[in-house]
Amino acid sequence: MVTRLSRPRTLALCALPVLALFGVAAFAPLPFTLAQPGTTANVLGDVRGTPVISIEGTPTRSTSGQLRMTTIIATGPNADVGLGDVIDSWFRTDRAVLPRDSVYPTGGSEKEIEKHNLEDMKKSQNSAVDAALTYLGKPPGSVDVTLRLANVGGPSAGLFFALGVVDKLDGNGSGGDLTGGRTVAGTGTIEANGDVGAVGGVSLKTQAARRDGATVFLVPKAECKEAGAELPKGLELIPVTTLKSAVSSLQALEQGHKVPSC
Repeated sequence: MVTRLSRPRTLALCALPVLALFGVAAFAPLPFTLAQPGTTANVLGDVRGTPVISIEGTPTRSTSGQLRMTTIIATGPNADVGLGDVIDSWFRTDRAVLPRDSVYPTGGSEKEIEKHNLEDMKKSQNSAVDAALTYLGKPPGSVDVTLRLANVGGPSAGLFFALGVVDKLDGNGSGGDLTGGRTVAGTGTIEANGDVGAVGGVSLKTQAARRDGATVFLVPKAECKEAGAELPKGLELIPVTTLKSAVSSLQALEQGHKVPSC
């Protein structure tokens, strides 16, 4: 004999598997990484008494203002991120939920990922030096440039390393500082030819920048929309595509001329 179920009872029985699924998801690890604003560092300054940028073989100039590269802090590749963590982060402007493979695309152990990030940083530093010297009309290798920034991996500081070298060697090209005495922050990878590339977590990096006193933020043009999503008050976004465009924008800003905007 077939028993006919009432509609409420049918819905209740159908809901049981869904509730069970949510119950499992609430405790199961999810393939996400949680991120928040990290530290910033002035590439024109010192870290623990050691200059971030050291140059030998050519005269350098004293600088004022700051060029602050920015970072994010993310949960590790093996950290368990639950549904509750994800929901909490979605409702906070100082947190972001990112696909784990967008932060740790290489997989592997934490030590392997750390090694990969340090290798990326080294390549980025070499590209930054080459880009800066090429921009200034100097052959790569003609000047001995050493970049030191401990506990930071990945290529996202490339643009600011290059700007730091330009400022120490040439300033704004007219005897003044590239920063105009401001605290300028930003992010972006760089190629040896000066092309600037996108990075991750820019909306969190703008928060770190403003927290540490920046009033200007240089952002890869492709990430303007993301950078403006949670833009702190008092921080001006300037999109860049190349080292040349970044320098030109900073020169225009110092002279009171119009600069590109997102």
